Parts: sequence; C-alpha cells; structure tokens
Amino acid sequence: MCGIVAATARREVSEILLEGLRRLEYRGYDSAGMALIDNEHHLQMHKQQGKVAVLEQSQSMQPILGCVGIAHTRWATHGEPSAANAHPHISSQRVALVHNGIIENHVQLRKELKAEGFEFTSATDTEVVVHLLGQQLNAGHSLLHAMQATVKRLEGAYALAAIDIKHPEEVVAAREGSPLVVGVGIGENFLASDQMALRQVTDRFIYLEEGDVVQATPTHLSIFARNGEPVTRAQTMISAAVEVADRGEFEHFMLKEIYEQPSALSATLGAVADGPLIDEQFGAEAAALFDQVETVQIVACGTSFHAGLVARYWLEDIAGIPCDVEVASEFRYRKRKQHANTLLVTVSQSGETADTLAALRNATEPQFLGSLVISNVDNSSLVRESDLVFLTRAGAEIGVASTKAFTTQLVAFLLLTVALGRRHGLDEKIEQQLLDELRELPRWVDQVLQLDRDIQRMSEAFIQKHHALFLGRGVHYPIAMEGALKLKEISYIHAEAYPAGELKHGPLALVDADMPVVAVAPNDDLLEKLKSNLEEVRSRGGELYVFADNVDGFQDEQQVHVLPMPHCPERLKPVLYTVALQLLSYHVALQKGTDVDKPRNLAKSVTVE
Repeated sequence: MCGIVAATARREVSEILLEGLRRLEYRGYDSAGMALIDNEHHLQMHKQQGKVAVLEQSQSMQPILGCVGIAHTRWATHGEPSAANAHPHISSQRVALVHNGIIENHVQLRKELKAEGFEFTSATDTEVVVHLLGQQLNAGHSLLHAMQATVKRLEGAYALAAIDIKHPEEVVAAREGSPLVVGVGIGENFLASDQMALRQVTDRFIYLEEGDVVQATPTHLSIFARNGEPVTRAQTMISAAVEVADRGEFEHFMLKEIYEQPSALSATLGAVADGPLIDEQFGAEAAALFDQVETVQIVACGTSFHAGLVARYWLEDIAGIPCDVEVASEFRYRKRKQHANTLLVTVSQSGETADTLAALRNATEPQFLGSLVISNVDNSSLVRESDLVFLTRAGAEIGVASTKAFTTQLVAFLLLTVALGRRHGLDEKIEQQLLDELRELPRWVDQVLQLDRDIQRMSEAFIQKHHALFLGRGVHYPIAMEGALKLKEISYIHAEAYPAGELKHGPLALVDADMPVVAVAPNDDLLEKLKSNLEEVRSRGGELYVFADNVDGFQDEQQVHVLPMPHCPERLKPVLYTVALQLLSYHVALQKGTDVDKPRNLAKSVTVE
C-alpha cells in the first residue's frame, strides 16, 4: 500500500516527485523519501519518518536536485516506521530502489546476501531486492538486465523502480501483483503507482501487465514481458479534468467527501437520471450474460464487503436471485462448491485491492458465467480484467475512511438488482418506482447533511468512551457494521456491530453506562422487534443513540437519545443512514483529536495481502 513516483526528464524533477507523493499520500504516510542523480552523477537522497510534509521540509532546508529520480511514501509491512526503514534503499553506493508490495522469500534471500558480504541497514523485505540488483550490477550487467535477473528470484507481489549512477538518464521498473503505470511525456517519462500522481505532467498513460519490466529515459521507453521479449502496450489518453487534492472550505477531506455525496450519487446514476436503465451501462456484452444469470457471488473487502452484504438483501428480495457474499481474502483460499450459472461480482474502490484481484484471477471459466466489477477507478486492474464494468463516478476519494465510494457502490448494486430482476419476474411498475426513487436520492441525502449540527451534538457523548456497540436488523445490519467500522477507523474507539436479535446471545454482557449503543432504526417490518431489543439495552443501564425515521415514534427520554431521520422510501434508507453514521464518526474523531484523513496504521489502497 505504498506509493511510488519516478521520473526521467531533461528538466529538474524534484518538485514533480514531491507533488506525486502529495497525491499518493493516501497510500501510506508512515515515512517518505526520494533519491535523485545529480549533474555530477552522484546519488542524493532524503528519507524521513512521518508524512510527506516532513520530507518537504528536509528538501527546502537542503535541496537535492536532478533530472532522474525516484520517490516513495510508505505504509509499513516489514519493519517499524522509521527513517532507516523508509525508501529508497541503496546498495553498493550506486543503485537506489523503491518498492510497493511484499517479498515473501526475503528471509532466505537475506541469508544468502549476508553470506556474500552485503550489509543490511533496515528491517524491510525491500532491502534484499536492492542488494540483488546491486549484485547483478557489480557483475557487469546493465540496469535493465539486472532488474530482469532480480525479479526472477522474487516471490510475492511487487512494483519496483530503480536508478543507478552508472546509467544516469535511466529508470528501470517492474510490476508483479502491485499496480504500476507509465506516464508518457514529451522528452520525459514517468512511473507511478497511480495515474493521479502524474496528472500534473501528462495525460497519456500505459497500464503495465503482470510481469512487465520497463526501461525509461527522457526520449525512449521500452517494455519487456515476463519472458524478456519486447512488447507494445496500448497508450490511454485521459481527457477528464485533473482532480486537484484540495479540501476547499472543509477542514478535512473526509468531511468534503461526505458533502460531495449528492453530486457523486447523481453522477453514478448517469443515464438513468433522464431515462431507463439499459444493460449496456454494465458493458457491451451485459445483456447476453445477464440473461443466463441464476445466482450471484459477491467478493470484496472492508467497506466494499459491507456494500455487498446490503446488495444480498436487495438481490434476493427485489430480484429474487440467490446471492452469496464473501470476504475476498477467505474466498480466494477456500475450497468451495459453486452454483451453476453464477455471476461473479467484485467490488473495489481502487480497482487494485490485492485479495479481490486475486479472487478474480483464481475464478475459472467453468465456475462462473462471467465477471462484473464495481469500481471507482477506470483502467484499474480489476476493470481491465473483468468481463463487465460499472464505474461509480464518485471522483477522487482522498480520505482513508471510505464515504462517497461506499454510497455510490450501493447505487450500483441497486441498478444491478433492477437489471437482473427484470429477468426474474420484477414487475415493470416496481422497476419504474425504484428508478424514480433513485433519481430523488441526492435530494434525500441533502436532507441528512442538514442534520450535521444535531449529529455533532450527539457525538459529544462519545469523547470519553472506549467501546461502542452498533445494532441493526435486516438490510440495516450491514449498515451498522459500516458505522462501527467508520468509528473504529478514525476515532480509535473499539466498535462492534451485531444483528439486534443477537444481543441476548452474548453482546448484552458488555452493556453498561460506559458502553454507548448506536441503533439503526428505520421504520420497517422489523421495527417493533428492534424496539424490544433496545429495551433490553435500556434495562441494563445502557445509553442508546437511535437513528430513527421521524415518523416511527422514537422520542428522547432517559437513556435514549434520538436523531430523527428524514422519512424516505424504504430502499433508499441504507444510503441515508450510512451518511448520518459517517458524520457521527467524523465528529467523534474530530473531538478526540485524531488524524481524520490519515488514521494510524491504515492506508487507502490495499495492494498487499
């Protein structure tokens, strides 16, 4: 989950590298560093523990300059966050390297390299790679051939970029299991983990395939496949306006992105906003594939997994289609019995989530009719490798805790429910009603955002708390799970979610005056049962914080604190209650003084197992 930027140009590139790191900091912010080859062909380097701003300060105090360089922002996997463990790593005082991913055979490689006299100064798995590279260079190989030989010895996932003082115009890179994109310029070329890092310098990109090795100079670009043969990869022109990582009037990206949800939802609805849902919104071959679908298998991680859990209720209730949902890291390793005529649906905000991508790649054709990905990033690995694609048009999401990416995923699943449901007896009137409701969704979300001050006041009760319990029933149980995840992610309050009916089977033992209980209580068929569950909490001295439909009769009283929610169509409530819980988590974290956008130990794009 680290971020890589590299550049080779006829101009000085230190600021290009720093700007790339600023745009990639959502991928890791434990430490940061950059290395450049100066005009005298010397290797110059800064490495600092902490965020990119600390690296910027080092650069401003003691500038290092050059036309060829690599840079990195780290999310620690091997070795604690420190300057010593920060990238780039160097070998033989001549070659520097940055790495995203995990080298699984690093222990054995380290033993071999130590026996040959190589000295290690870090606890990272990455340092074995740079020493392998140095070993090859010391044997007289070119930087390109050294990289090709090195990657043959690596097991695991990696994106690599390296520079060498004896090849002063050259950057060499490789990709296996971790994303890496080439940015093509005029008299300059770039590499990065994410195209967003390079949008300030180019709009032309090459998406590398697994096993590719790249050799780049200012005027030349060569790509080699795993077998060493030169290959041509297609260039993609991205004409959309550059999205600048700017908080605007908001204190944090997370709050900005919560407030962007009405526009993100409108954009995701796309053509449906003015017309009917057509199968081709999922891909040119969608109609033929959807005609054969009898079951759906959803695979995802984290917040996207919660979206899949909500979708299961919709697909089975509205469309009448059996649906299984599984965490990708379990699905990819489990022996399973697959139903016939199953559509595999993967969900990933970044389109690069390692476990989800592996699940797709491990899915064989006889097991599944085909694959559909729901993602927010065009040209990502999952998008390129899936049969069908639905892009959630949420725009760039910088805050680590997902907000608008999640709610737009829910919209995507509702549209998929309609598309499949019309083949399984969904009444045309119900379909039209559902689409009409979706068109009104941005307006309903606006009404929830108007409750911000009320939610802020409610959040004050959580400041001194260390634990919280979230309850929901039916389709709102996954929403309670998502609310608990948001609270723990950014406020560091331990939070768990349960189906409200499970209270008496264990969680009730935890309830006391110091354990706030948050209930998602829409006015639906399970409301009366939920009320009974909440009385179980109240009778044990628990404090209840109830997000309730404003017509369902909940009122503030002793131990019960109610936030009246807009009365809206039943199928839209999961989205609305999610937005309210996002605001609750945000305000709790803000008052506890945590780093809302960059919570400890987490990163945005999870590209390692």
